[in-house]
Amino acid sequence: MSPMGRIGTAVADLPPGAFAFVMATGIVSVGLDQQGLSTASDALLVVAVVAYALLVLALVGRIVGHRERAVADLHDPRRAFGYFTVVAGSGVLAVRLLEVQPTMSAVLLAVASVVWLVLGYAVPWAAVLSRAQRPVLTEANGTWFIWVVASQSVATTAAGLEPHVTRGQEALAILAVIAWSVGVVLYAACAVFVALRLVQYPLTPEDLDPPYWVSMGAVAITVVAGAKIVEMTSTPMVDATSGLIAGLVVLCWAWASWLIPVLFAVGVWRHVVHRIPLRYESTWWSIVFPLGMYAVAGMYLGRADSLPIVESIGAAWLWVAAAAWTFAAVSMALGWVRPRRRGVRA
Repeated sequence: MSPMGRIGTAVADLPPGAFAFVMATGIVSVGLDQQGLSTASDALLVVAVVAYALLVLALVGRIVGHRERAVADLHDPRRAFGYFTVVAGSGVLAVRLLEVQPTMSAVLLAVASVVWLVLGYAVPWAAVLSRAQRPVLTEANGTWFIWVVASQSVATTAAGLEPHVTRGQEALAILAVIAWSVGVVLYAACAVFVALRLVQYPLTPEDLDPPYWVSMGAVAITVVAGAKIVEMTSTPMVDATSGLIAGLVVLCWAWASWLIPVLFAVGVWRHVVHRIPLRYESTWWSIVFPLGMYAVAGMYLGRADSLPIVESIGAAWLWVAAAAWTFAAVSMALGWVRPRRRGVRA
């Protein structure tokens, strides 16, 4: 297949969760920056920015050139919530750019907020509520937690942007608290839906795919968003909620920590016990992002609340996330090279 043909196929087959690559790359870049590893962090930032621009073009091309497939994904409860990676990817990239280009962060926040609001009503209606087929819970999966990540990415960006502006602090505080609160409620709802699916309907090893890791990443980003809100300048909205948020973020970190061994055990059950081949797929980035997010959450919470043990765990976990990113990136690159070599031999 020619290069243009490969690009056309990639655009047509673009999964709704494609922006998970930007999420994963951006959050590892944030973690490296927190540890003072500026060269590696800047390199990943460049990768994330380029990938974001290319994915935006690819998404627009898919909506224009393959509208029926994009709409079909929107009505599929197994895939539709992946569209929230557009919001989360924009938010994570905005957070990384806060110290470099706060104006661009503000633009990305505006984009993320609008898309979050639109998708927040469109996706659950199209994929869940409007479906005649019942029960929809049979299709619930880990991608549903990306809705939570999207909400908390808006909250994190709004709270992080506040020190960089001279006016509008109260509006940013309102947006941050609302998005954070919505994210917390959505996590509880998604957890109930996914838990009911796991215990009430047949479950195969293939069903427990990488996006289930987002259940941990969603809690981790809730920690960061909440900690940033507590640090915001005093406003009526912040003052009214800071005490509640400060307590909940510590509980959220503990829950995220508890989930990690469970998710690793699921991976062993899937790939070792049932011998499902470990082959690269785009959903691998749904594992890398939570790993990176947990590291950043630990480092940020540890410094904000003077919890050295939490900060140390986050700093150590960053290397797990960096190793996972490297492994996934190499696997992705090999996946592109090998088909091309087979084509040349043919």
